[in-house]
Amino acid sequence: MPSPGEVSIFTVSASSQCHEGQRGHVVVSGSYGGEYNAFHAGKWGIRGVVLNDAGIGKERAGVRGLDYLDRVGLAAATADCMTCHIADGDHMLANGRISHVNQAAAALGCKVGQSVRDCAELMKAGTPANAELPAIKGGKRFTLREEEGQPKVICLDAAPMLEDADAGAIAITGSHAALFRGQPDDVIKPQLHAVFFSDGGVGLDKAGVWRLPELDKRGIPAGAIAAMSAPIGDARGIYRDGVFSHVNATAEALGARPGQRLCDFVDRLLVAARKQAGQ
Repeated sequence: MPSPGEVSIFTVSASSQCHEGQRGHVVVSGSYGGEYNAFHAGKWGIRGVVLNDAGIGKERAGVRGLDYLDRVGLAAATADCMTCHIADGDHMLANGRISHVNQAAAALGCKVGQSVRDCAELMKAGTPANAELPAIKGGKRFTLREEEGQPKVICLDAAPMLEDADAGAIAITGSHAALFRGQPDDVIKPQLHAVFFSDGGVGLDKAGVWRLPELDKRGIPAGAIAAMSAPIGDARGIYRDGVFSHVNATAEALGARPGQRLCDFVDRLLVAARKQAGQ
C-alpha cells in the first residue's frame, strides 16, 4: 500500500477491478479504451488512467473513452496494442507505448510515442476526477433469438456479464478474446453452445485472441471478429457486422472460417441445432 500522501501507479487486468483504494492514484488498465471501461476506472476518483487501444477499430471504439474522460478533466491515454498485451496492466506498464492521449493528459506532458510508465508518472500530477461522470450507453445485455428447439442467442456488451443461466446459449460479447494477465481465468463460466468476441486488434503476440484455444479445451466453439469490422464493446454491432479474423479449432470443425460473417455462422449453428433436435 502507498504511504499517506504518496501517489502510486496501480495495474489491473480490467477496469472492473478498480476500487476505492485507488482513489487519488493512477491506474494502468488492461481494458480497451472505450467509454464503458473509462467510466469504470474514472468513477473511483483517480488522477489518470492508461487503457489499451485494442487496435482502435471501427468507429474508433478502442479509444472513445479518452474524449469521454475529457468531459470531467480526467487525464487518459491508450497504449498501442502492438507494443503490449491487452488485458494485462503489468505488461502494459512495462512494455507499452502510448498511441493516443486526451487533452487533460496532454496538458500534463503526456504524448504519443511515450512509454506507458513515463505517461503514468506524469499523470501523478493530475487532478482527481471528483465530478459525476456522464451516463454511458454500453454495458447492456439483449436476447436476440429465443425459439423452441434451438439455443438462445444473446448479446452482452461485456463477457463478465455472463450468468450461470446462460449455459447452452450462443453468446456474442463486446469484449476482446484475451486472457486476464495471459493466464486461464473463469470469465466464461457457463458451458455455452458457442461464444464470440472482438479480436481487440489482435495485438502483440496475438494476446487479443488467446482465449480461443482455451475454450477448445471445453469443446466450446469460439471466434473473434476483426476490430475494424465492428466496434469493440458493441455486442449487437459485432453480431450484425462482424467478420471473423480468428476462430478456434472447435468452431473451424463446424464450418467457421476467417473472413466469414459472424451472423452467417450463428445461422449455421442454429440450423444444425434444429436438425439435431428433430432427430
